[in-house]
Amino acid sequence: MSLKFAYWVPNVSGGLVISKLPQKTGWSFEDNARYAQLAEQAGFEYALLQTRFIASYGAENQLEAITLASALAAVTTRLKLIAAVLPGLWHPGTIAKAITTLDQISHGRAAINIVSGWFKGEFHGFGESWLDHDERYRRSEEFIQVLKQLWTEETTNFRGDFYRINNAPHKPKPYVLPPVFQGGNSAAARRMAAKVSDWYFMNGNTLEGFKKQIDEIKALAATYGRKLQYGANAFVIVRDTEEEAREVLRDIIRHADPEAVEGFRSQVQFAGKASPEREGMWAESQFEDLVQYNDGFKTGLIGTPEQVADRIIELKKIGVDLVLVGFLHYDEDIRAFGEKVIPLVRAKEAALEQVGAN
Repeated sequence: MSLKFAYWVPNVSGGLVISKLPQKTGWSFEDNARYAQLAEQAGFEYALLQTRFIASYGAENQLEAITLASALAAVTTRLKLIAAVLPGLWHPGTIAKAITTLDQISHGRAAINIVSGWFKGEFHGFGESWLDHDERYRRSEEFIQVLKQLWTEETTNFRGDFYRINNAPHKPKPYVLPPVFQGGNSAAARRMAAKVSDWYFMNGNTLEGFKKQIDEIKALAATYGRKLQYGANAFVIVRDTEEEAREVLRDIIRHADPEAVEGFRSQVQFAGKASPEREGMWAESQFEDLVQYNDGFKTGLIGTPEQVADRIIELKKIGVDLVLVGFLHYDEDIRAFGEKVIPLVRAKEAALEQVGAN
């Protein structure tokens, strides 16, 4: 099966790196409509829209994910739109209807990413309770169970610790059952993924780090009789030479906003230390890693088109099904990735298949 490509939708201001280096990346609807069309033409299959309601790490302006996804659905024809949602700020019945509406508008291109939450300030800002770490994941698990029942059953009854659904109908049904994505590196997050999610997103990592996560989730999911697919986060810098690409990375880090990076570090490490094992997705992240707030530099998609394509093939070999990418300058970098990298990946995939057939 061909590897899939997704891109981070920049629906919050500030781009995909916490740096004062100029970024030719906008956050408006007009900008994002253009990026979506470019990405679709370039060969991307998915777009992930972030959820953010109050500024953190310098993201002063935010557009809501499902609303923007619906607008992007109207200006694209193939791109699958993954809208991120934060249980605790939404009710699953409301979100089931919103995602179904996105599915209707897009004719089956809706997906959802469940974000259990690391930013305490968002909940406190809206006067909502901030649950303990593992309780947030238990709530998310129930949230997904309710979504899937509403999408598939004539009427839904549900009795959980967080939600009660009483003989609730849900019409229309989605054209296609929206796949459920999630991230998280704690034991609670992995259990939740194994039990109820369809895709597991991983922060940027080494090949060894990715393989360890995939192997652990696969084994855990097997105990529930389930299988998942796996997505790896990466920040992409493609240039004619490796040195040019490395110099761009050095510039990004040299111009990092220390106050914003440290603020982000304190927020995510607080959230991780709240887990019983006292570590989370960013437990081993250094300052340089956090300049790209999902550890995207670690994945190593930095170099020439050939080098980046080779690295992507290595990801595929260890079980990655989708590569989720971000860029510095969206207009030019999406186009360059589509023209220079994706065709190389497809050619290398075909060569691998040929070897396997012989």
